[in-house]
Amino acid sequence: MSTEKSARSASTPQGGFLAGGLRLGRLFGIEVYVHWSLALIFALVLFNLGLGVFPVWHPTWSPGLTWLTATGAALLFFASVLAHELSHSVVARAQGIGVDRITLFLFGGVSQMKDEPPSPKSEFLMAIVGPLTSLAIGVLAILAGTWGTPASPFDLLGGLGEILPTMSPIRTLWLWLGPINVLLGLFNLVPGFPLDGGRVFRSALWWITGDVMKATRWAAGIGQLFGWLLIFTGFMNLFGGASAQGLWLLLIGWFLSSAAGMSYQHMLLGRTLRDVRVADLMREVVPLEPDLSVQSFVDDYLMTGDHLAYPVVLGRQLLGLVRLKDVQKAPREKWPWTRIAEIMTPAEQLKTLDSTTTAARAAEVLSEGGGTQLPVLDGEAVVGLVEPQDIVRWITLHPPEAR
Repeated sequence: MSTEKSARSASTPQGGFLAGGLRLGRLFGIEVYVHWSLALIFALVLFNLGLGVFPVWHPTWSPGLTWLTATGAALLFFASVLAHELSHSVVARAQGIGVDRITLFLFGGVSQMKDEPPSPKSEFLMAIVGPLTSLAIGVLAILAGTWGTPASPFDLLGGLGEILPTMSPIRTLWLWLGPINVLLGLFNLVPGFPLDGGRVFRSALWWITGDVMKATRWAAGIGQLFGWLLIFTGFMNLFGGASAQGLWLLLIGWFLSSAAGMSYQHMLLGRTLRDVRVADLMREVVPLEPDLSVQSFVDDYLMTGDHLAYPVVLGRQLLGLVRLKDVQKAPREKWPWTRIAEIMTPAEQLKTLDSTTTAARAAEVLSEGGGTQLPVLDGEAVVGLVEPQDIVRWITLHPPEAR
């Protein structure tokens, strides 16, 4: 399962959720991260194979061989999920859309793109390549698993029966990985946004109506409907005694329903914030000189003002940012003779924004872990700060309207 996240159409909740993670490296010039939530799915796949599937397929295998094969299968599965997500990013780049990073998480992956698809054709190509990649991996794995054996790929439809226990660990890996990827590809073709099939559906609606917002609203509605259908089916499975399957369907249905609604709201917010400059919502803050004592900073600014962070400048040059939490760097008894330059966060460690930058980009930088306060510059001069609550306040006063 995969979902694309455009920098211009994203808002902070999703970006904040996926901002962390373990960096795996760089592929095709794209940073690849793994979110902590992926460990949950890895454990579920591993224990399902090690305790349930492979012992049934190969009752004569030793526990060591069973768990080794299960670990290999789990790793290959997530490699195929990565390939699925990379295919989206490679096609996006071919369409002229930059991709900074991929984050693999609980339900698949997120490609963080610098812009929205420029046309229905671009959207279609970017969306359809993911399911096609999964289907291709699935078919190749099935062919590899059955090549040179009495079984044919079509025998998987009725089960391999007596042939399966004779399969080697490598063939077993392929015969498990193949159908899983085929199912993953088919599931992603369901026309429910934000699944890939939903994005294909949105591209068709976009082409017909010429209105990407209307197409997104309709596709998101189908996605929510499909999510609720899965939730209903999950409850039926729970009441029918299939508790494990029911819980999975409930979880996936809840995710899809929530993601579909949030994706449309994110796009609305992104469209709204794209037309707003940070200069329109930033807060003006008095810059401080580096020789100011920490005691004066606390008494004259933190205790009497509404701001929790102040830029430190020398002339027009930004030296750093001094915040409430920075005060803890100096012992209280040394406040009177400790300069704020000694406790501030240096400018080279800060992310800054130009005053003409859009609020959408500011939200993206904040969600990526750029800090809770972003200095705003007009040339070299500091003209203000932007914090998450500034964006929230602006949205509250100017709520986006659906079209």
